[in-house]
Amino acid sequence: MAVVEHVAASDAPPVRPAPPGLLRRICRDRTGAVALGVVALFLLLALAAPLIAALYGKNPTEHYGQNLPGLLSDGGLPIAPNGGISGEFWFGLEPGLGRDVFTQLLYGIRTSLLIAFASAAVTTALGVLAGVAVGYLGGITDRVFGFLSNVLLAFPTLLLLLALSPVIQSRLVDPGTAEPEWMQFLVLVLVFSAFGWIPLALSLRATVRSLRERDFVQSARAMGAGGFHIVVRELLPNVRAQLLVHATMAVPAFVASEAVLSFLGVGINEPVPDWGRMISRGSEVFRADPTYMFFPGVALLLFVLAFNLLGDAVRDALDPRAARR
Repeated sequence: MAVVEHVAASDAPPVRPAPPGLLRRICRDRTGAVALGVVALFLLLALAAPLIAALYGKNPTEHYGQNLPGLLSDGGLPIAPNGGISGEFWFGLEPGLGRDVFTQLLYGIRTSLLIAFASAAVTTALGVLAGVAVGYLGGITDRVFGFLSNVLLAFPTLLLLLALSPVIQSRLVDPGTAEPEWMQFLVLVLVFSAFGWIPLALSLRATVRSLRERDFVQSARAMGAGGFHIVVRELLPNVRAQLLVHATMAVPAFVASEAVLSFLGVGINEPVPDWGRMISRGSEVFRADPTYMFFPGVALLLFVLAFNLLGDAVRDALDPRAARR
């Protein structure tokens, strides 16, 4: 008769459930889930802006108030109440030119996100290259980099952005020639990238200086691993969470910075829709018609706030203690 051996359940090793993924941990936080939903909505509106505008039957560049009678007064203000809001123009008309506000807002999302994501990608790449390299090399390289970074951070960033943007545009475009749209976007990305990488590089430099003395890095060295292997296989995986949090927080900062520059008259020019320029235009006619300034101001505030809250949720979700919980 065969003997069947029974293993006690208590003797079996306990099976620990795998920690939830990043998205599930973000969604467990109510604030993070709402912020993620708002950000996803803005991204969807940006991607679907041409389709929505086609279904809506308007575009962001046509001067409806000037081309159609009875929409604007002699002073250029919408005749209909609440900034010209009606069934035909859902968010009203732009004072003066008479463009549709709804499509201006839709395409303004695309402008802000394109600049913000491109700038965040460039600054993250530069920050990683400089911060990881300097932190790993140390020595005189570390001291020189620290000094140069402090010198660059001492400059007033906003004033430099205002000064550099026209200079770069004048160097890239012949006098009297209209700047193409891609040139305007490129100039802003270059201006933002000139200083935006420094905080990330300094943060990564400090983290890598600590990691390079850990046992796993020393073991890799003892086994004959080269510098490239140590940086790519040992150091970079340990700073991925830091990079993700930085990129998430950098996007709303660049959106706000781009809006400030456009508000001050530097950056994206007509006829490209832009939230900052819409707010600037609304401030000029605020007393006569405050409605026009309301929509871009609320859209900008809501987007920046949602992305900042999402960045906080990502940071909490990447906390190892949160993963264990």
